[in-house]
Amino acid sequence: MKLAVKTLDNKAAGDITLDKDVFGIEVRGDIMQRMVNYQLAARRGGNHKVKTISEVSGTGKKPFKQKGTGGARRGSNRRNIDRGGATVHGPVVRSHAIALPKKLRSLALKSALSAKAKEGKIIVIENAVAKSHKTKDMAKAFLGFGLESAVIVSGEEIDANFARATNNLPRIDVLPTQGANVYDILRRDTLVLTKEAVESLTKRLK
Repeated sequence: MKLAVKTLDNKAAGDITLDKDVFGIEVRGDIMQRMVNYQLAARRGGNHKVKTISEVSGTGKKPFKQKGTGGARRGSNRRNIDRGGATVHGPVVRSHAIALPKKLRSLALKSALSAKAKEGKIIVIENAVAKSHKTKDMAKAFLGFGLESAVIVSGEEIDANFARATNNLPRIDVLPTQGANVYDILRRDTLVLTKEAVESLTKRLK
C-alpha cells in the first residue's frame, strides 16, 4: 500500500510504501479486544485494602468467660460483627494484570494498524518537529488535515516544541514509537505516523 507523505503544513513530501505484513493483514477484532483488556487490567492500581482480624487494633484476649454470664459467647472484640472490627473477604492489595503471549500482543498491534489502513485513517507525515511551541499554530496545522481526534506516533523521541504545542489539544495524543499501543490507536479516529515511526514499527513487528 502506497501513501503520500505530507509535511506539517500539509504539503507533498513524496510517498511511502506500507508493508503488507504489518499494515495489510486480516483484522482480528477478537485479538484486539483481548489486548485492550490486557492493557486496561495492567493499568488498574489494585491498592484498595481492608483490615483483616490480624490487623485490627485491639487485644486478642477473650473478653469474658464462655459460660455463666447470660450473654452470647465471644472469643474476641475484633470480630467482623463488632464495632471497629475486621472485614471478612474484603479486597486486598494485588495486581489485576493478566497474561497474554507476546505473539498475540504483536498480532493485536498489527491488526490495529491494519484496521486503520483499511479504513483509510492513516496519515504519514515527514516528521513531528514544530518550529513553535504555540498551541494555536499546531491547531491551525491540524485543521488543514481535518484532525479532531488523532494519535500521533512521532518516532524514537518526541520533539519538545511539538509536545508542548499539542499538550492542550483535546483528543490529540502524542506517543513515541515504543509507546504505540492498541488501546490508544483504537480510541482515536485517525492514526498519524512519521516516516521514522513507519520504519520503526515495520522493523519491530516483522
